[in-house]
Amino acid sequence: METGRIKEILNDLSAGRIAPDEALKLLKHLPYEDLSFAKVDHHRHIRQGIPEVIYAAGKTEKQVLAIARSMFKSSGSFLISRGSKKIHTALHMKTAVFHEASGMISVGGASHTSRDKKGNILVLTAGTSDLRVAEEAAVTASFLGSGVQIVSDVGVAGLHRLLDSNRAMSEARVIIVIAGMEGALPSVVGGMTDKPIIAVPTSIGYGTSFNGLTALFSMLNSCVPGIAVMNIDNGFGAGCLAHKINMLR
Repeated sequence: METGRIKEILNDLSAGRIAPDEALKLLKHLPYEDLSFAKVDHHRHIRQGIPEVIYAAGKTEKQVLAIARSMFKSSGSFLISRGSKKIHTALHMKTAVFHEASGMISVGGASHTSRDKKGNILVLTAGTSDLRVAEEAAVTASFLGSGVQIVSDVGVAGLHRLLDSNRAMSEARVIIVIAGMEGALPSVVGGMTDKPIIAVPTSIGYGTSFNGLTALFSMLNSCVPGIAVMNIDNGFGAGCLAHKINMLR
């Protein structure tokens, strides 16, 4: 449950629009709701600024649906990562959006229209194959309330393509750079801008990319100071960190 929703309940109680018993019913699952197989953390948004997000991989469809319904009842929104079209269909919610490239499923969120989004996060990908991770980052940050722009396929094999993004980089508050293979793009971008950079290695590449380890090590060893590096394929983590940086202003 978000801070704004709790304030609404308290204001309604103060104004006499709802009875104390009704307010108690709405708040009774704070700080968490025990579903036996999961303890749904409705209080997380208040503590961390980021609500709990449902990681669908490794969970049964029934478990994912139960957690999602619990969150929706509490806050009217939820976000599922590593989901599937099957889970999206099983939700039976007209407002549920399935993001096919990443498997993200979103309902509601901090801002419902692009005009309400705050700031500007730029997501750059080295190749089209990195779009799955890019979309995960973008959907996460957008769900949280940030304005997001994706520019894809600007990797080091054709740096002239990146130069066309100079304006986008100058207007961004924070830049997420996503790359597989040798993972060189974050260092290149870091040499071109003073904006905070979040680098995300992906598992894209041939044999000695070692499912993203080569890109990860390359990013960790960048000669450009101040680059934050996420775990392999962790677009969600990048979206969360970018949102927090974006909201500092």
